[in-house]
Amino acid sequence: MNREYHKWFSNNLQRHMELLIFGHAGRAVLFFPTRMARFYDYENWGIIDSLRNQIENGELQLFCVDSIDGESFYNEHVCPPARMERHLQYEKYLLEEVMPFINLKNGGDYIATAGCSMGAYHAINLAMKYPLLFKKAVGISGRYDLTEAPGDFRDLLSGFRNETIYFNMPAQFLSNLNDTELLDSLRKMEIIIAVGETDPFLSGNQYLSSILWQKGISNHFHTWESNAHRPHYWRKMVPLYI
Repeated sequence: MNREYHKWFSNNLQRHMELLIFGHAGRAVLFFPTRMARFYDYENWGIIDSLRNQIENGELQLFCVDSIDGESFYNEHVCPPARMERHLQYEKYLLEEVMPFINLKNGGDYIATAGCSMGAYHAINLAMKYPLLFKKAVGISGRYDLTEAPGDFRDLLSGFRNETIYFNMPAQFLSNLNDTELLDSLRKMEIIIAVGETDPFLSGNQYLSSILWQKGISNHFHTWESNAHRPHYWRKMVPLYI
């Protein structure tokens, strides 16, 4: 299996960022790590190996990016607007640095987003905001409104609300989306949502799926036994959906 490590200084984030590539060709997948996890965790957890056949056959090429969740949504040392601003800097890093890099290394016209847990939020949010860039979006065990507090999880914006936050919560902005071009692009995208039947995020996943259907956006919704919010389950889910 082809494996490449890359690191460069991001002008958007003003820090070095790292990523791993797995594979030599095929559908490019922008693969986001879990909550405050690292770009190498999917490899360490055996999730990359669960895709070995597709990768070695040239069907998939994974781009496992790093996260800065500890500097944005999970940074309690700064105010909520500053958390959101740091996230938007991360988004610019993805759009202006990682996406051109994927196009350079892959050369195809098919790019998907995918992620587990917090990575699912990043994957779905980016794809819903910029559907012209992606053909597929996969969210596994995801949370699509970070202002909610299901179960033991807290509101990551500490009760603060503004327009910027609204337009970065898919479960919020999609319900009022009326842009014809964006809706047409979303209707062409393959969207897969998977979650455990006892996951605290289950109702949020069901709501997102229903909102998409209300907008005429087809999506595949899958529930798994238990909460399915562990690498043990993701090793089984990822080959089915990515």
